[in-house]
Amino acid sequence: MNTELYCQVTGKSYPADDRRWKSESGAPLNLRFRSSLDRQRLTTRPPTMWRFREALPIENDENIVSFQEGYTPLLPFQVEGRPIFLKQEHLFPTGSFKDRGASVLISRAKELGVERVVEDSSGNAGAAIAAYAAQAGIACDIYVPDNTSPAKLAQIELYGARLHKIPGSRENTAEAARDAAKDHFYASHVWNPYFFQGTKTFSFEIWEQLGGQAPDTIILPAGHGTLLIGAHLGFKDLLSQGLIDRLPRLVAVQAENCAPLYKMWRDKLTAIPKLSSIGTMAEGIAIAEPTRAKQMLEILKETEGEVLVVSEPAIKKALLLACNQGLYIEPTSATVIAAYLLYPFKEGESVVAPLTGHGLKSTEKMLTLI
Repeated sequence: MNTELYCQVTGKSYPADDRRWKSESGAPLNLRFRSSLDRQRLTTRPPTMWRFREALPIENDENIVSFQEGYTPLLPFQVEGRPIFLKQEHLFPTGSFKDRGASVLISRAKELGVERVVEDSSGNAGAAIAAYAAQAGIACDIYVPDNTSPAKLAQIELYGARLHKIPGSRENTAEAARDAAKDHFYASHVWNPYFFQGTKTFSFEIWEQLGGQAPDTIILPAGHGTLLIGAHLGFKDLLSQGLIDRLPRLVAVQAENCAPLYKMWRDKLTAIPKLSSIGTMAEGIAIAEPTRAKQMLEILKETEGEVLVVSEPAIKKALLLACNQGLYIEPTSATVIAAYLLYPFKEGESVVAPLTGHGLKSTEKMLTLI
C-alpha cells in the first residue's frame, strides 16, 4: 500500500507508520493514499461502511475494528414544506457520526501496535474513540471540558476509558490532551488524518443512495470540521475515479455564539479571530479555535460553498421541529435544519444534511425544552 503522511504547510512527507500527530512545522498532517471503488464489488457486500474496503487505508483485514457500522438511512424529509434528504448519522453504535472516523483510526492504531491512546473531545468523538478502543483492547484516556453533558461522560466511562474533566475552555482541554500525547498515541479526531478517511464514507453512501449521483448541496455543522473535511475527501475520490462529474456545494453551519469560521469567511481573515466565550446549546460545534480552519475555508471555496450562522432561538425552533416529527436529535444536529429554514436554497436543488448526534446524548438540555 503506497501511503504516506504529509505536512499541510510545507508538503514534507513522512512514513505512514510514523506515530507523529503533527508535522515538524507544527502544522496538521494529511494522508496521501490511493483510493479505489469497484461498483460491481459493492453490490455483493454487506451494508456497512467497510463495504468501501479498497478506499480505506488499513493494510490487513485482521486489524479492522468494527461494530458493522455505517450505511445510515438517507431520509426524504419536509422542513416546513421544503424537501431535503436527512442522513441519519445519529443511528451509529455510539450515537454519532464520529464512529466512522473512530473505526478507521483505531484500526490503524491496532495495526501500529499501539497499547494506549489519548483523545480530547466535547463528548461524541471521545465516546466513539473509547468504544472502538474497548473493542480493540487498547487502553484509552479521554479529556473533556468539565461542562460536557453528563450523558456523554457516563457513556465514555462505561466503555472503560479513563476520563479527565478539564476546567476552562475547549482549548484548555485540547492542550491537556496534547501534553498527554507526548507519551501516548494521540487518537485525535482533529489532528490524525486517519479519522477523516473514515468520515469520507459518508459521501460514498450518499452517492450510492442517490443512485450513483452527487447531490447539489450538502449542509454540514462545522466545529473542527471532521465531517466537512471527510465529505470533501469522499467526493474528491469519486470525482477522481470518474464516478461523478462534479463536486457538490458544501455549506458549513456554525452557531452564532461561537462562529470563528464564519467571521473568517465573512471578513476574509487569514487568522482565527479571538472570541469571547458566550456558550451555545450546540456544544458539538462550540470550537473557538478550529485547528483546520484554513483547510475548511479552502474546501468551501473549491466547492463554491459558504458559511452560515444560526442563532440560539433558531436552533431551538429547528430542534423542536425535528423532534415533533419523530427525530430525536441533539441540538448540534438541529443547526443544519435551522440553516435550511433561514437561508434561500434554489427551487429544485437537491440538498442533503446529516443528523450528526442522538438526542439521548444531551438529555439534560433536552429536558429544558419541555
